Amino acid sequence: MTDCKKRQSAAARARKQRSCTKMEDCLIEDQTTFYSKAEHYWKDVPPTVDGMLGGYGSISSIDINGSKKFLQKFLGEGQGKTGMGCSLDCGAGIGRITKRLLLPLFRTVDLVDVTQEFLDKARTYLGDEGKRVENYFCCGLQDFQPQPERYDVIWIQWVIGHLTDDHLVEFLRRCQSGLRPNGLIVVKDNVAFEGIIPDDVDSSVCRDLNLLHHLVAKAGLSIICEEQQQNFPEEIYQVHTLALR
Repeated sequence: MTDCKKRQSAAARARKQRSCTKMEDCLIEDQTTFYSKAEHYWKDVPPTVDGMLGGYGSISSIDINGSKKFLQKFLGEGQGKTGMGCSLDCGAGIGRITKRLLLPLFRTVDLVDVTQEFLDKARTYLGDEGKRVENYFCCGLQDFQPQPERYDVIWIQWVIGHLTDDHLVEFLRRCQSGLRPNGLIVVKDNVAFEGIIPDDVDSSVCRDLNLLHHLVAKAGLSIICEEQQQNFPEEIYQVHTLALR
């Protein structure tokens, strides 16, 4: 998973000369190294809420409240409504989103994350409600295959920056096949002002909205709702939430 991050100033981007319009142009290493560097980074991150949020643990409640307000618009019974049976938390970490957002709304939840230590922590962090977690998958999203027609909601937050463009498109397509009727894919992530901004520390990128929209369309999905998260600190990137089908 990635985390909420401080924005780079225009001057900082110019100094790096690494803001680009295609992800392939941003990478100075091969894909294998891109992914392995991220795995090594997260293995050194403490399994805490503050660790999951890059030192911004104080915004967790604001984040969850915004996500809940966004998601509840689609849930319920009746024609066109999204069910509340099973959800998938992608880039789940220790289960921060599972605990505060998904378990209160869904009967069962699955977690997937590349870091086994985080999933081990999740088993205790989630407490008694963790009994309703059916699966803990330790896997990178570039390799993860959701079970067909299993999920009402697939929640993907602060993690798409760890996927190459092609792998993100392929992953979204696999997620689409994992949805139940009227199911939703929700992507919530940092967005750059323009182009793609690489982060060499955790081996990720931050894409602008135009590129994200393009990749969503390339995956064969439509954006049915999009909102900007409010009340986050000014110094971090804007965060947008997209509901896809």
